[in-house]
Amino acid sequence: MAKITKDDALKYHSEGRPGKIEVIPTKPHSSQRDLALAYSPGVADPCLEIEKDPKEAYKYTAKGNLVAVISNGTAVLGLGNLGALGGKPVMEGKGLLFKIFADVDVFDIEVDTTDVDKFVETVKEISPTFGGINLEDIKAPECFEIEERLKNELDIPVMHDDQHGTAIISSAGIVNALELVNKKIEDIKMVISGAGASAMACTRLIMSLGVKPENVVMCDSKGVINEERKDINKYKKQFVTKRKVNTLAEALEGADVFLGLSKGGLVTKDMVKSMAKDPIVFAMANPDPEITYEDAKDARDDVIMATGRSDYPNQVNNVLGFPYIFRGALDVKATAINEEMKKAAVYAIASLAKMDVPEDVNAAYNTRNLKFGRDYIIPKPLDPRLISIVAPAVAKAAMDSGVAQSPITDWDAYKEELENRLGHGNKLINSINEKARQNPKWVVFAEATNFNVLKAAQVCLHEKLAKPILLGNVEVINQLIEDNQLELNNVPIIDPRCKDEGARRERYAKILWEKRKRKGMTLDEAREIIYNRNYFGIMMVETGDADAFISGTSSKYAQIIKPALEIVGTHPEYNHIAGMHVVKTKRGPLFFADTTVNRQPSPETLVETTLAAAKTVRRYGLEPVIAMISYSNFGSVRDGSPKRVQDAIKILHENYPEIIVDGEMQANFAFNAEHRQKQFPFTKLGSKKVNTVIFPNLSTGNAAYKIMQEIGEGEVIGPILMGMKKPIHVLQMESTVREIVYMATIAVIDAQCIEEGDCN
Repeated sequence: MAKITKDDALKYHSEGRPGKIEVIPTKPHSSQRDLALAYSPGVADPCLEIEKDPKEAYKYTAKGNLVAVISNGTAVLGLGNLGALGGKPVMEGKGLLFKIFADVDVFDIEVDTTDVDKFVETVKEISPTFGGINLEDIKAPECFEIEERLKNELDIPVMHDDQHGTAIISSAGIVNALELVNKKIEDIKMVISGAGASAMACTRLIMSLGVKPENVVMCDSKGVINEERKDINKYKKQFVTKRKVNTLAEALEGADVFLGLSKGGLVTKDMVKSMAKDPIVFAMANPDPEITYEDAKDARDDVIMATGRSDYPNQVNNVLGFPYIFRGALDVKATAINEEMKKAAVYAIASLAKMDVPEDVNAAYNTRNLKFGRDYIIPKPLDPRLISIVAPAVAKAAMDSGVAQSPITDWDAYKEELENRLGHGNKLINSINEKARQNPKWVVFAEATNFNVLKAAQVCLHEKLAKPILLGNVEVINQLIEDNQLELNNVPIIDPRCKDEGARRERYAKILWEKRKRKGMTLDEAREIIYNRNYFGIMMVETGDADAFISGTSSKYAQIIKPALEIVGTHPEYNHIAGMHVVKTKRGPLFFADTTVNRQPSPETLVETTLAAAKTVRRYGLEPVIAMISYSNFGSVRDGSPKRVQDAIKILHENYPEIIVDGEMQANFAFNAEHRQKQFPFTKLGSKKVNTVIFPNLSTGNAAYKIMQEIGEGEVIGPILMGMKKPIHVLQMESTVREIVYMATIAVIDAQCIEEGDCN
């Protein structure tokens, strides 16, 4: 986990629109008629229908996809009682996770009371608004009574995720671990460290799956909860053991499973050594587990280890569960989330870890063959199949247990709906980040006297996305680092103008001169121009002193393209380079090319741009579906840019039939498959959703992405420079830190491909 400073966190939550979530209209609202339908008088009719039958609220309002994340702030993360308002950022964050992972809408509600009766009554009074209630960050033991009363008194799903989320994910991992070591769940001995809400929920759930109560020992901060203890409350009494043990160390002797939900450092190597053969250790205290991954592995080479951390195998992460559990419950209008639904989620998550892992997940974690085993007993959070595996299992369990009001009849159609609910823009970025992290490369940041560049380099370093090399005046850079308290320890800083770099400058100048001497460049001119940071940095990549290069925050595009072409040149497969921007939208990422280089491309240049775009899109784990657009459709105009597109399509269809590409077509037909099929049923695109657009000239491509950037809903990433022999990327002027990080990460992916020899 990269270090996040207080300043980073406060800026993230405050910059732009404060907070992390917003309400967006889902119906047309641009005309007077729209507004009359939305409010008065049109709103009266659905109101009357709901009055006659309250279930019609699911049909005419957002209730069926709306969850309340409710807290009183008495147990906020690991921070304790911050009060209702102090917990609001967490509740907003939970809402964000619900939305991005399962397309569930959320209102966060902070209830300013610690009185159980008042809290319950408040939630009951507002419950008609919602399709489900997610209780969050409420301290024990009050959380037990609150959840139980609301479950009994409401007819919508209620779940306290702090209890049940961890229970479901850890139980899935334990089920799989036991299968690997060939142990039966009813025979194992289990020790739990911690006796809070989460620990109790985990223990209840795993016992419901088959662990015998007499084989369970629970410890709190005072030791084992046994018959000798007189200081335990009614909730702990159900976990009293009859075994004559008093300490955690004694309890772990001969144990098969350890479940840690307490605090770091409680378990020693000797304790792990005392456990049974093939011990299963789930040390889930955060940020420091009860025993570190390294110590557990050092103690026993047969241990199966899981933690709550993302930097080790087998992360127990609640996001694997709650978005999809509520998704399934909402989709059948369940009246509860019961034990059967929780168990269904356990087995669904466990089953996913045993399925063949798709290539996009392998690519995201930079492995060729993730497979079920000791280091992979829990699915990865970025696995896109979670929504279509877990949600249907939960929905079916709701139906089988009699709490579903709207049963699903066509499961194939339901799974397809789930898969289409979410765009893949964020997943694309997450996937690229994970891939970069597995094998970070040396990236030259040419404009390191710029604060945003330095900040981006720090993010790349801390996130382990890239290994930065900073170019610029060493004194100025170090002063910026000191003044802004940046953490860039041991990052190389190189001043191309420094006397110490004389030998390298001479070597680079001679290489440049050899490349350009028949293009009019003299050796003296090469020696002079190599002082330029762009020339120097690109030469570092050309000679293998670095893996990739980015620049452009304070330079014009042409000032970087020129040295890139002079030094590195185009890939042997191409005669031209092209620029591509990625636009993150709700329908998924859209790839726009050419947006930066070729003013009036010939048919052959359009073909090369299409080929390069297709390969780049595949590199990011997506299958390119390409539309070549113009102001006309399929031959209706026979000159100008439409004719160039027609000629390019002919070449592509004849020579590259495997690529899904067609045109020329107007943009509305490119993005509306239904209209396209109706008017042009012969198109090679069929009913597929276009994700890549090739523009007929630079003006249209550049304008399109900038319109999306300024008034569209999508975040724009790029430009990605395609067709270069080595990873050289040009930033937009005045790029944000986030944009620079994106481009550095993309440069790392390019460098990985070159190293692996599978880019082209």
